[in-house]
Amino acid sequence: MKKNSVFAAILVVILGLTACTQPASGEVIQSEKPRSTSPDASQAELAALVNGNSAFAFDLYQELSGGDDNLFYSPYSISLALAMTYAGARSETAQQMSDALRFSLLQDRLHPAFNSLDIELAQRGEGSQGKDGDGFRLNIVNAIWGQNDYQFLDRFLDLLAENYGAGLRILDFAGAPEESRTIINDWISDQTEGRIEDLIPQGLINALTRLVLTNAIYFNAAWQYPFAEEATGDGTFYLLEGNEITVPMMRQTESLGYAEGDGYQAIELPYDGHELSMVILLPARDNFESFEASLDALQADAILGSLEQREINLTMPRFEFESDFSLKKTLTALGMPVAFSADADFSGMTGKRDLFIADVVHKAFVSVDEAGTEAAAATAVVMQLTAAPDMPINVNINHPFVFLIRDIETGAILFIGRVINPGA
Repeated sequence: MKKNSVFAAILVVILGLTACTQPASGEVIQSEKPRSTSPDASQAELAALVNGNSAFAFDLYQELSGGDDNLFYSPYSISLALAMTYAGARSETAQQMSDALRFSLLQDRLHPAFNSLDIELAQRGEGSQGKDGDGFRLNIVNAIWGQNDYQFLDRFLDLLAENYGAGLRILDFAGAPEESRTIINDWISDQTEGRIEDLIPQGLINALTRLVLTNAIYFNAAWQYPFAEEATGDGTFYLLEGNEITVPMMRQTESLGYAEGDGYQAIELPYDGHELSMVILLPARDNFESFEASLDALQADAILGSLEQREINLTMPRFEFESDFSLKKTLTALGMPVAFSADADFSGMTGKRDLFIADVVHKAFVSVDEAGTEAAAATAVVMQLTAAPDMPINVNINHPFVFLIRDIETGAILFIGRVINPGA
């Protein structure tokens, strides 16, 4: 069976009452506003959005990367769901959110820009391959879930419908919190093809919950240059503390984007269609902690801008794992504490200051292996070097590394991760 790369992530923002004030099946109440298919967003605004999202992505990385575990998350999913929440924020709450999330555009420009970026991403992968012959998938979906007897402002619902395609789904959090939790978790599982299960834990939704905003992103693609399964064999991977483990190591020789700098190498592996890619940042074995501590959007952008096609003898591990977080403390540390407090102002949602963010939970799954199809292999044949071929560069990814999944044209970073132990 052909193998593949699979990435899935989900973010849930749960808002509850600051004070206490029929089970349903998730009936959708549509806004009268259809989703805008031609959003009024300039290329400059799109670039500003992507740059801000990238800065936030690496701010998050620095907050989440403590410890010595594997890490994987979707900064795009997090930014998108919190942008929907930000649409209802006002006063100090809105200011703190825009600063923490690195939103440089005003509200009336930000949401059309998110819509424009989403439309760009939805066009990716036409005719490209994914797993099991089902075709390339990059699915990004939003939904909002509201208490069935609770009133939300039409202008808030219209904005989310017009820019995020999110209709209000009615549940009874107050009367049936467990049933409501199950309905949302089942939706999450469906949107991520079963990769994200039971995201919202028991007890997080309760009688005071009034609104849940969700974003799901699912990405499944074949490599443009697949690894031959027969070339995979056991190899040594060196852990941070100096121990060694034996894991399956994939091997190929191919023309790939390559860069090197002081204490690192970078490799770009395109997906079928050459519209998205994985970029692996490989610090020297004795340099991982210092490289990671200095990693930010400016450094990543400089590395990406220096990639050049080179002939590479590549060895890298297969890996598969998931990460999950409560982001309440992380987002508070990044500068938006008021949103999680009784002083929160989300009056743009209801007309009253009666809601606050109870929690933001995120879960992501990644699976990377040989990932190839015949169509991708045929595409690989027509690629050319930009210069006369030199001797192949040996790149052995046999110690901890950081990786990004990005949209090449817009520069949007969809996922970030690090692999400390591919056998974990």
